Amino acid sequence: MLLDMILNKYPAQEDSLIEILLEFQDAKSSHFISEAEVKQIASYLQISEAKVCSVISFYTFFRTEQKGQHIIQVCRGVPCHVTADINIVKIIEKELGIKVDETTENKKFTLEYTSCLGLCDKAPVMRIDDKIYTNLTENKIKAILAEYRVYN
Repeated sequence: MLLDMILNKYPAQEDSLIEILLEFQDAKSSHFISEAEVKQIASYLQISEAKVCSVISFYTFFRTEQKGQHIIQVCRGVPCHVTADINIVKIIEKELGIKVDETTENKKFTLEYTSCLGLCDKAPVMRIDDKIYTNLTENKIKAILAEYRVYN
């Protein structure tokens, strides 16, 4: 089993928790950590399930439910909201037919807010998976989403 292989690479110490969670979530095709897997990780590391869950819930990059193939994260930093002439969340919601924290029916996209992406001078900003898009306009957003619909 995938989780067993990953666990066996790390010492059974609490210090290994974040590395195990990162590697496992990245390697797992659905990219989320289930309740059963939390139990297995906690047992291996000899820590409480609550400890594992607290780490998962603290970091926004860990997931406990299946998300879309592509994760769209919209920066909610102050500069992105203050300098933006457009509401990029509303544009994305309209284009995809979902709200923030929802996933499209075809499991292609999940829309989320994220903390500042550190590109305040290029606001508004969003990230899709590991790619960052800056200086967004309505047309640019529509073109980006169209490309992901077709090619990804």
